[in-house]
Amino acid sequence: MTATTPELAGYGGVHADIVSLLEAARQATARSVNALMTATYWEIGRRVVEFEQGGQERAAYGEALIERLSADLSARFGRGFSRQNLWQMRLFYTAWPSSRPQRPPSTPSRARRIPQTPSGESAFPEKLQTVSGALPDLLSIAQAFPLPWSAYVRLLSVKNSQARAFYETEALRGGWSVRQLDRQIGSQFYERTALSADKAAMLTKGAVAESADALTPEQAIKDPFVLEFLNLKDEYSESDLEGALIQHLADFLLELGDDFAFVGRQRRLRIDDSWFRVDLLFFHRRLKCLLVIDLKVGKFSYADAGQMHLYLNYAREHWMKPGENPPVGLIMCAEKGAAEARYALEGLPNKVLAAEYQTMLPDEKLLAEELAKTRRELETRHIKPGQ
Repeated sequence: MTATTPELAGYGGVHADIVSLLEAARQATARSVNALMTATYWEIGRRVVEFEQGGQERAAYGEALIERLSADLSARFGRGFSRQNLWQMRLFYTAWPSSRPQRPPSTPSRARRIPQTPSGESAFPEKLQTVSGALPDLLSIAQAFPLPWSAYVRLLSVKNSQARAFYETEALRGGWSVRQLDRQIGSQFYERTALSADKAAMLTKGAVAESADALTPEQAIKDPFVLEFLNLKDEYSESDLEGALIQHLADFLLELGDDFAFVGRQRRLRIDDSWFRVDLLFFHRRLKCLLVIDLKVGKFSYADAGQMHLYLNYAREHWMKPGENPPVGLIMCAEKGAAEARYALEGLPNKVLAAEYQTMLPDEKLLAEELAKTRRELETRHIKPGQ
C-alpha cells in the first residue's frame, strides 16, 4: 500500500510562503558573501598597488609580486588567486581608487543588509585582526560597492571610463543582473544611447530585463567567484568537466589513426589587448593543415562561429607554414541533452579542397555522438581532472 498525503486546507499558501522565504534567504546569502568578497578584493588590489609603489622597477616589480602572490595564495587558499584574478583585483582598485561609488539618487532601496544573529548582533565581526594589526572595515567598503564582484569584472573590460561609469550607474538604477549588464555592454548600449535623439526612451527600454537575464537563487549561490572565494566546490565544476571532455576528445582523435598529430592544448593567442585560448590544436598529415578545435559546454551560438573564424584567421597568419593548406576549425558543443559538431570550412580557396577536407575529416555526427556519450559517463562518475 502507498501512503498518501492528506489534503490540507490552505496548504498552497504556506508552501508558497516557505518557498519565497528560502529563495529570499539564498539570494541574501549570495549578496552578503558577494559584498564582503568585493570589498576584500578591492583591499587586495590596494595592497598590491601600494606595495608596487615602493619598488624600484615598478613594472618588473609588479609582475614578480603577482607571480609570487598567485603561487603562495593558491597553495594556501586554493583556486581564485590565479595571476589573471590578481591582476583583476589590482585593476579594480585602480579603476575605483577610493571606496567612493555613491548610489544614484534614483537607485531603489535594495541596499544590502548586514545579517543579524538571533541576539540582534551582526553576524560579522566589527574588527578583524591580522599580523600587522586591525583590518579596515570591510563592511563599510562593501557598502561602497553594491554590485556583485562578477559585475565589476565585466565593467573592467569597458576601456572608456565614461562608458564604464554609465553602465555602473544604469546597473544600479535599473537593478540589472550580471547577465543583463553583459548583454547591454555587448550591444553597445552606451554608444547607442549617446547617438539616440530620444535618450530617455532608450534608457527606459534598456531597463527592461529579458527572460534570459534572470538568475535563480541557485545560480547566484553557485557563482564560480563565490565558490572560489569560500574555497567550496561542487561534485564537479564546469571547468573540470570541460577539461575531461577536451582530454577525451584528444585521445579519441588520436585513436582514429595516424593522420592526426597532436600539436598542443590550451594554445594561447593574443589579438589586440585580449588573450584567447584554443582548446586543442592538431595537424592533419594527409590534408597538410592545422585543425583548430574549440569545445563549448553550453549551447552553440553564432558568436561561437565568429570566434572560430577569428582563430582561423589568426592561425592562417601566424601558425600556418609554407606549403600547408589553410587551417580548418571544429566547434564541439556538449550541451546537456544534446551535442553537435560543426566544421568551419568557409574561406577555403576552392570547392575541391573543401570536399577533400570533408572526406578525410571524421564525420560530424560520429564526433557529436562520442561527445554526448562521454559527457554522460563523466557526469555519472562525477569526474574530476585527471581521472
